[in-house]
Amino acid sequence: MATKSDTAHTKKMKNKEYTKELRRLQTELCKLQEWVKHKGLSVIIIFEGRDGAGKGGTIRAITERVSPRVFRLVALPAPSDREKSQKMYIQRYMAHFPAAGEVVIFDRSWYNRAGVEYVMGFCTKEQHRVFLDRCPAVEKAIVDAGIILIKFWLEVSVKEQKRRFEARITDPMRQWKLSPMDLPSLSKWYEYSRARDMMLKATDTKWAPWRILRSDDKKSARLNCISHLLEIIPYKKVPREKIELPKREMKHAYDDEAPLKNRKFVPEKY
Repeated sequence: MATKSDTAHTKKMKNKEYTKELRRLQTELCKLQEWVKHKGLSVIIIFEGRDGAGKGGTIRAITERVSPRVFRLVALPAPSDREKSQKMYIQRYMAHFPAAGEVVIFDRSWYNRAGVEYVMGFCTKEQHRVFLDRCPAVEKAIVDAGIILIKFWLEVSVKEQKRRFEARITDPMRQWKLSPMDLPSLSKWYEYSRARDMMLKATDTKWAPWRILRSDDKKSARLNCISHLLEIIPYKKVPREKIELPKREMKHAYDDEAPLKNRKFVPEKY
């Protein structure tokens, strides 16, 4: 017998319904943005999850209508030799932490050590143990400093992950998404599951809880994520002064189109 949760995942949302609700939620995100600036809040949002879980699309849904000066996206490459020598694993991420009035979104974060680095052998078991042991205390210090820390874990089924990887192989517009780490994430499914379980057990704390987002249905996942994000951070609409467009001054008027006649224009094919 299917549970309520099971049926919710199989029902696909229609594009028209999705677009309408996304626009409504993005309007609220713009209000949240003004509130963050008005109150000088500092917010970190972490997106982790299995490869192919839809982190990129969810982040785009959040950021496409807000200012990149307020909502900053950080997606760091593999660490350099210098960064590998840093004494604190989180050190290279701290340089990107938000100032007042900023929301920083980490597309992958210091939790790389709990996931891909551990599973693929890029760190030692001792380094992994130390990370899981110290991470809650570091995040407690982040929260105590006044930063709002929000952590999302996107969970996709093995069947849907496989389907998305197959699409990346055949679709020219998705092939860039297929990284060298993607295919091992499918073959090492259970190793990643155990790494996830250890991570959640060690770092799902009262001050920085993990929020699990099911993402087999991308549209529903994006809407659920934004809706929950808006609930996590209480906000109000910030009053704005009435703006009137200034009239064009005619004192220095001239035919400003004439100088452009002999310039190179982009061909108007559409």
